[in-house]
Amino acid sequence: MIVNIHNIAGVVVTLSYLVYFIGNMVTPNGKYYIIKPQGFLKKPMKQAVYYAWGMFHGMKAPFPISEKRKFNPLQKYIYVIVMYMAVPIVIITGIALLFPEIIIEKVYTFSGVFVTAVLHSAMGFFISIFLVIHIYIASIGKSPLENFKSIVNGWHQVH
Repeated sequence: MIVNIHNIAGVVVTLSYLVYFIGNMVTPNGKYYIIKPQGFLKKPMKQAVYYAWGMFHGMKAPFPISEKRKFNPLQKYIYVIVMYMAVPIVIITGIALLFPEIIIEKVYTFSGVFVTAVLHSAMGFFISIFLVIHIYIASIGKSPLENFKSIVNGWHQVH
């Protein structure tokens, strides 16, 4: 029964992801995921220092959210990694595990099904860690529920 629930959830996630992906391709929302080369490492590192230290010591956010900036640089990088790399890998490996006859028989000396299952599990774990951190960061706004609205609707309240 649990396997069936997992497989149904996989189909729901896949269909939801297709709506998300197509929506980002055909609406202006996709522009928020474009990573620009200037400050490629410096900007997300500055935001990481703020999250790890600055926010607990009263510093102002280095990249405040605005109508033009939906994500800070670190958020943007993480969303791109999760939504355009990890989730597609989970979907592709999940489909492959549903239809194991399409999987390469051997990857070096390992079973192709084993490698696919490990990759599927590892990406699922990575996405789970992302979710836990996402919920934690959302809980440290001005009030515990303030940022949760932005998780649902995709937009921060600009004060």
